[in-house]
Amino acid sequence: MTPDKLLALGQTALELGLVNALTVLALFLSYSMLNVCDLSTDGCFTLGAAVGALVAISGHPWLALPGAMLAGAASGFLTATLQMRMGVQSLLAGIVVNTGLYSLNMALTGNKATLPMNKTTTVFTMAKGLLKDTPFAGQYTLIVMLIAVALVVLFLCFFLRTKLGLAIRATGSNADMVRSSSINPAFTTTVGLCVSNAFTALSGCLMAQQQKNYEVNMGSGMVTVALASLLIGGVIISKHRSVPLRAVGAVIGAFLFRLVYALALRLNMPAFMLKAVSSLIVVLAISGPYLRKQLPLMLKSVGMRKRPASLPEGGR
Repeated sequence: MTPDKLLALGQTALELGLVNALTVLALFLSYSMLNVCDLSTDGCFTLGAAVGALVAISGHPWLALPGAMLAGAASGFLTATLQMRMGVQSLLAGIVVNTGLYSLNMALTGNKATLPMNKTTTVFTMAKGLLKDTPFAGQYTLIVMLIAVALVVLFLCFFLRTKLGLAIRATGSNADMVRSSSINPAFTTTVGLCVSNAFTALSGCLMAQQQKNYEVNMGSGMVTVALASLLIGGVIISKHRSVPLRAVGAVIGAFLFRLVYALALRLNMPAFMLKAVSSLIVVLAISGPYLRKQLPLMLKSVGMRKRPASLPEGGR
């Protein structure tokens, strides 16, 4: 593989990784901070893509971004309501919302599974026009995504240091302690899920505009991709580090995950095997720290078995 192809492969992985990094940062808030496993990610990602595509097709590509985030926040509010006010377990609530969002997405697009956007103005085509005749003309996608990810990371770093953000983190650590401190865990959980789902929908919106196409199943498996990226980032940067470093680690994990995907495709791996690759990465990321701790004990045990038994003193 030539250096030019390697650079092109790395840039493609970086662009897709930054798009997915928004979903990874959403799980960083809901899963790592709030300790809620939100399984509505797939449907919420597609919801953001649907709303973003429809608003962009109507001629308002910039308005599509806050529109998608509002739709995602509404999805998060529904998930939180099922959990905190209707007694539905978090995993089941996410599954129910994810299932219902499929029908909602089809209804929004007029029962169309795809929405082509080849002639639609998007934030990426607008950035391409602004960067025309500059040295960065060919990097417009990368620049847009770097700005979006940087803004989300800065927001999370600031938000999680506020009184409300600290309450959300405390809710994830010990909800009973938060309740005894006269803080309503239902409120903090609702806010956390609304914010995280808003980021997930923003990721879907940017993905649809970048690919210039909406497809009803484009969010399938996104929760696995985001979780794997988050776990990879957790291996790179320990959870005992500060929030900014952990957020940057999540972004790096998203890039590394997409790089593995790109290398797998470059090695002519069948497309249907990519989900198996995702599952394998998740298993390795989860079991890696445990196996690393157990390896010295295993080697010690094997060494003790191979060591010859010493003879008793009276046996000579």
